[in-house]
Amino acid sequence: MRGTLYIVAAPSGAGKSSIVNAVLARDPQIALSISFTSRAPRPGERHAEHYHFVGEDEFRRMIDAGDFFEYARVHGDWKGTARQSLEPQLAAGKDVLLEIDWQGAQQVKAKVPDAVGVFILPPSRDALEQRMRKRGQDSEDVIARRMANAREEMSHYGEFDFVIVNEVFERAVDEMQAIFTASRLRRTRQAERHAGLIRTLLDG
Repeated sequence: MRGTLYIVAAPSGAGKSSIVNAVLARDPQIALSISFTSRAPRPGERHAEHYHFVGEDEFRRMIDAGDFFEYARVHGDWKGTARQSLEPQLAAGKDVLLEIDWQGAQQVKAKVPDAVGVFILPPSRDALEQRMRKRGQDSEDVIARRMANAREEMSHYGEFDFVIVNEVFERAVDEMQAIFTASRLRRTRQAERHAGLIRTLLDG
């Protein structure tokens, strides 16, 4: 049975990665697809764990070679999902989660209409800015640019199946886990997963 593809998007600073990492620690049935990016690593980030860090020339070469399932320019840097890190896992029945922006999400939905989309919102714009500053990883210019882009990013929440407001972290993690559980219990998935049982119940 083919795995389910989950798309998780949010404006920068909304806590997307923290929520995703907490849920992945609970749920071994989901694999995180590590994205490629042309930006330099932030303090504490490691290659092939947080991102595959490549130069802009290499990223463009991969675009020209058709290596990406989706890609977009985000806050001045390229980000993308490689086909080789996605398709084999889905085909093997593994659920895969993508942490991407709304542009990438649109591309994925066009190719995989039954992908499950989750958008994470902050409780307020002030909270969003405070979280960016608390990270201590971005300059004032970068923070200003990200805040300016946040409104446009958040305006796309309606393109997703589920919305989580990250006001209380543990509650947001529980809600994300509930989405994964509910997705696995959809009629179409259960009918495929338990075809033998259902056939026996109806024929008996």
